[in-house]
Amino acid sequence: MRGIVLVVLLLLSGSVFYGQSEDEKQIRAIYDAALTKGKAYDWLNHLSNQIGGRLSGSVQAQQAVDYTRQQLDSLGLDRVWLQPVMVPKWVRGTPEFAYIETKPGLTTNVPICALGGSVATPEKGIKANIVEVQGIADLEKLGREKIEGKIVFYNRPMDPTQISTFAAYSGCVDQRYSGAEEAGKYGALGVIVRSMNLRLDDYPHTGSMSYGEIPVENRIPAAAISTKGAELLSTTLKLNPNISFYFKQSCKQLPDVESYNVIGEIRGSTHPEEIMVVGGHLDSWDLGDGSHDDGAGCVQSMEVLRLFKETGYRPKRTLRVVLFMNEENGLRGGNKYAEVARSKNEHHVFALESDSGGFTPRGFSFDCSEENLKQIQSWKPLFEPYLIHMFVEGYSGADIGPLKNEGLVLAGLRPDSQRYFDHHHAENDTFEHVNKRELELGAATMASLVYLIDKYGTVPQSVIKG
Repeated sequence: MRGIVLVVLLLLSGSVFYGQSEDEKQIRAIYDAALTKGKAYDWLNHLSNQIGGRLSGSVQAQQAVDYTRQQLDSLGLDRVWLQPVMVPKWVRGTPEFAYIETKPGLTTNVPICALGGSVATPEKGIKANIVEVQGIADLEKLGREKIEGKIVFYNRPMDPTQISTFAAYSGCVDQRYSGAEEAGKYGALGVIVRSMNLRLDDYPHTGSMSYGEIPVENRIPAAAISTKGAELLSTTLKLNPNISFYFKQSCKQLPDVESYNVIGEIRGSTHPEEIMVVGGHLDSWDLGDGSHDDGAGCVQSMEVLRLFKETGYRPKRTLRVVLFMNEENGLRGGNKYAEVARSKNEHHVFALESDSGGFTPRGFSFDCSEENLKQIQSWKPLFEPYLIHMFVEGYSGADIGPLKNEGLVLAGLRPDSQRYFDHHHAENDTFEHVNKRELELGAATMASLVYLIDKYGTVPQSVIKG
């Protein structure tokens, strides 16, 4: 009897070793194909240099839809289609202009850009005294008497002691998003916000902002100032609190227009009803060409499906790439995809988003059950040869977030983020700042995780509750 048990144990252990060997072989093939035959960098080159910034509702956004659909068609996928979605159309207008005036006629120009969704200044611009605050909470301390008729200058910087630059970003982005809404309640004429950037430079960084429920006629204009400009403005204010600030912008909100999510699919060979998604957002801000945010995530997601075709791996579950439209200023694409999925009773088991730049991959963060996280963490040895080490609980991504349900595993690719906010939403988010090898490593890392999820599945909710 003991001999039979020993033979069974040896057979079982042999199958485990064999399975691990097969996994190592497939993952090695994925990385080799990405690093020697990759298409992601070429796709990004076209998106960035032939199309450029892809703000929702723009001609460039539609060009990106047409181009990525064409490229997905060329991969021989089982199905490629466009999913219509209505998106906001905000236009920047003529370039913004601003200066600090220390004495009548003595001015220093500073770089600014309108925040996405802002209203314009009056045609001749706004010129007023300025009051500096470190955050929204300071408004109540100052009160209406010290704010009314002035421009509010939000100057809380990203915290440089945070190793996670996304944590530093989260710690001050509220002043960009809600600063105009709150300052307007105290009679401010406009808002200037320090750019969300850890580096001192002359690039103002745009980004979405909201007026809440404030009527259009009561909204005040909001702009970002570069970090060097913010330092100069703050120092000048300390020397002379009575200086004036002038800015002019001509942005405008137009009626919504129709755009599309771009979707490609390899139908599962064994469990086609179980759907896995990889994706990024196809739109970008208009100042740069959106290479890191989020052209990189889009081409990496497209590359996942191409790598499966290249290596001859046919997924057991249906694998979709979704290039979401309008993440930057509305999240309409992510919400529409989830809405349609629910209406069709589609069963999504896994969703992976790349929206943190095209830098060197470090791992993933997961929004899932403890049981699923433990299963995924057991695969860490397979990633060690590729220097992938981070498998942690955390945020996944904005566009896949609306899909969330009790049993779904959501994941976000986590590249090294130390340089990300040097480029985020700024004029220097351009193709030359993306490293080809780093981009390809990210795509291979995503494909490897999808392969393992496909092969071993996720822990069913019934088992978790059991």
